[in-house]
Amino acid sequence: MPSSAGPSIDTITEGGRVTQVGEGQEAEESAPPVMTFGAPTAGEVLAERYELVEHINNDSAGRLVWRGVDVILRRPVAVVLRYPGGDSATEMLQAAVAASRVIHPNLVGVYDAIDEDERAYVVREWVDGQSLRELVADGPLDPARATAIGNAVASALAAVHATGMVHGNVHPGTVMISDEGRVVLADARTDGADSQDIDVRAVGGVLYFALTGHWPHTEVPLHGATAGHGRASIPDSVRDAAGVLAAPRQVRAGVPAYLDDLTMDLLDAEIAPPPSDVLAAELGRLDVPADDHYLDSAGPLRFAADTEDEPSPLAVAGGRKVAIGIAGLLAVALVGLLIGISVLDGDDKSPGTNPVAAPSSNPPANGEATPAATAVRKLTVREARIIDPDSKVRDELDDADKVIDGDPDKAWGTHTYTTADFGRRKDGMGVWLDLGAPHNVKSVQVNLSARGASAVLYAGTTTHPSSSAGDKALVQNYQQTQIGQPFEAHKGTTMNFDGFNADQKYQYLLVWITELPSNDRGYQIDVEEITVQGS
Repeated sequence: MPSSAGPSIDTITEGGRVTQVGEGQEAEESAPPVMTFGAPTAGEVLAERYELVEHINNDSAGRLVWRGVDVILRRPVAVVLRYPGGDSATEMLQAAVAASRVIHPNLVGVYDAIDEDERAYVVREWVDGQSLRELVADGPLDPARATAIGNAVASALAAVHATGMVHGNVHPGTVMISDEGRVVLADARTDGADSQDIDVRAVGGVLYFALTGHWPHTEVPLHGATAGHGRASIPDSVRDAAGVLAAPRQVRAGVPAYLDDLTMDLLDAEIAPPPSDVLAAELGRLDVPADDHYLDSAGPLRFAADTEDEPSPLAVAGGRKVAIGIAGLLAVALVGLLIGISVLDGDDKSPGTNPVAAPSSNPPANGEATPAATAVRKLTVREARIIDPDSKVRDELDDADKVIDGDPDKAWGTHTYTTADFGRRKDGMGVWLDLGAPHNVKSVQVNLSARGASAVLYAGTTTHPSSSAGDKALVQNYQQTQIGQPFEAHKGTTMNFDGFNADQKYQYLLVWITELPSNDRGYQIDVEEITVQGS
């Protein structure tokens, strides 16, 4: 989802204007201005695509945060620049590449990562809104809203953890709430110092902070903004004389017992935390509209062995469960029928603080359940094939399976040519993908070995035999349906095709390479991995 290694999204409000601060670190009040040789200026266009509009701030590590615009897609972006680039920017760029591979409505989108030696920069989604840190500055949140935010964060972590990665930087400064109510998590780190368990425990810290306005200071650090420092300092947690952390219900009234116990269990080093997807399911079960009063009707948490009631997701995972009366169980059943539980929630056309499908105010007359929102996930590619219609010597067709094996160290590559247009011998080459069945495609990410390639994404409805004639017919057929945006002499090594028609389904895709980048031997490219996200 994002710290010294990841795109920025933390915010500071100055004079009523929301700004975004880099790397999840607070800009200190006393931090001197950062002077850099060849510093960017408003109106400058980076990588022939990203126009810098306004210098927003410098983070405490000296990175420059700019508001910009993607002049091709005409969308606002945030640009985080680091001086110098090269080896010193490797960790930041690696974090951006890793984050870009996970697409989820509760994760900030990462669009590009570019190293120009004298500087490096990451381009990511611009979020108009404020951090949880700022939101709670006006007072603790009500339990329903705190639960919804915790659910969104846990769902984002479930998507990150499903790839085997760790976020490593979950705290009130990296949890963002947009002006439209969308909750997103940003600033993943890739230094390897953290674990998925620490990510999950950090959700407990986020819940505790949202409910009390205090950071509990668990083993999860508050990167760049510890209590008592900076303009957005967070009050220390309340503890007794022995240093024992006070529970949220001891700090403020009105916190339901089960939410209190869940929060404290996540912060208790003696209790093994549940997997992030199980936690997301539990918080999704509890995340209902405030006017349903479900939060007030639940009884205290008990161990699963204390009752014969149907256990919650946490109880199944070995944790505690909610023991409630008959009315409470009926409420749970009704909520389960109406909204379901979606760990990887997608297609939320009206983002709000509730990241799961909300129940309809007018349930279907036939009594059937309202379907949950369609989950966005990584789609399985059943087959990959190299398409080479203009070559009589078809000797570049091997290793197509390496672009979908999940291993970026294995790749399919073209031969080396004398010019960028395949030595003027062919119009292009491509990778054909079969998704096995029609799907709604949300994005297609292509990881390449070098910058400077040009490519287009096509879709088709038919298959053709693997031959020169078959490939020629396939390309002619597929070129009638271009989807996503083309890339010309792309400045990065990751191409993210998006902006597809949500009502259209695709089974066959063709990543068509039209120009090769140069290297010290000629012109050549390796396709390391292709990832398709959709539903």
